[in-house]
Amino acid sequence: MIDRLLAQLTESLGRPVPVEWERALRAVPRHLFLPDRLWLRDGDGGYALCDRAREPGRWRDAAYTDAPLVTQLATEGGLQVPTSSASAPSTVLRMLEQAEIEDGMRVLEIGTGTGFHAALLAARLGGDRVVSVEIDPGLAEEARGRLARAGFGPAVECGDGARGWAAGGPYHRVIATCSVRAVPPAWLEQTRAGGRIVTPWDSAWCCYGTLVLAKDADGGASGRFAPYGSYMTMRGQRPDVELSRDVLREGQVADLSVTGLSPWAVAGHDLDAQFAVGLAVPGVWHSWATGVAGVHTRLWLADDAASSWAAVDYDGEQTAAFAVSQFGPRRLWDEVAGAHRRWVAAGGPGVDRYGLAVSTPGSGPRSDRIGSGRVVCCDAGSRTSPAP
Repeated sequence: MIDRLLAQLTESLGRPVPVEWERALRAVPRHLFLPDRLWLRDGDGGYALCDRAREPGRWRDAAYTDAPLVTQLATEGGLQVPTSSASAPSTVLRMLEQAEIEDGMRVLEIGTGTGFHAALLAARLGGDRVVSVEIDPGLAEEARGRLARAGFGPAVECGDGARGWAAGGPYHRVIATCSVRAVPPAWLEQTRAGGRIVTPWDSAWCCYGTLVLAKDADGGASGRFAPYGSYMTMRGQRPDVELSRDVLREGQVADLSVTGLSPWAVAGHDLDAQFAVGLAVPGVWHSWATGVAGVHTRLWLADDAASSWAAVDYDGEQTAAFAVSQFGPRRLWDEVAGAHRRWVAAGGPGVDRYGLAVSTPGSGPRSDRIGSGRVVCCDAGSRTSPAP
């Protein structure tokens, strides 16, 4: 099974798996780090249960497929929402490669999950050089058991990953298995000068991209985004806002207009466009709806402050113009359309054309130019904003 997975990884990466990580993958059987109950994509936008006891063959095939596997679901707003998952091995491998791990390094992992990622790090460096932090006590305990049974002994600590784990630092590398909207100051403080922070990135609009930062001698850090990675957002950075519960209220009178910009241009399959919009329009999220009276498909927009919303409607026939409704102090569709217009004018840069500079608290924002791409800058712990 591992040979099949390695072949899939070679295809996904477009090159052979590096020797040191092939050894680690062979030493860490993935099936040992998965629960007996998995939820697999059902093809209709949802998830279907795969129980090891009932479907052992299907379960084991899933374990050695280069795909993410949902390991925990929760009910939010009447919907089942994934709250923990085992990432696709190719995504894990890309992050490990970006970290440029070398012998003798100490690594802090944020988000233990199943323990698979921690086991790979321990196989590469030795368990005494790896600390993993998990916020969920149940997941932490299960991961400890799996790691012990597989013969690996990294330290698994239960705590808020945003605070890191100062007792084991400073670290040569900090690697997160959850996405963030802002780099927690503790990660920066607990990383050695010259060290790296590798974390998936998230905005309210689009959860996509991986940030690779190098810590500067002055305590700040700078780096680039990479075009892969879509992880669940760190719990402390998930705003608790729902459209029907918090944003839409009786008596709201929206301003009406028409736009020639297709809603699919900003919220469709173009992840480069979505990434750019997410950086330029902070705190604005979207969702698609069908079955709205008199509307074929609607794109909803709302902000984290629950103060503004917008709707863009497709009538099911013509695509030259779309009806727009906007309410609140922010004109959300105008903001999104403006961000998209600027992105197109810049040549539609990809995710890897963006960089980030993070300052130590109190030292003010920093910005540079990386190649010809736009650079994004922020204070540690603050939201991101485009550099002028």
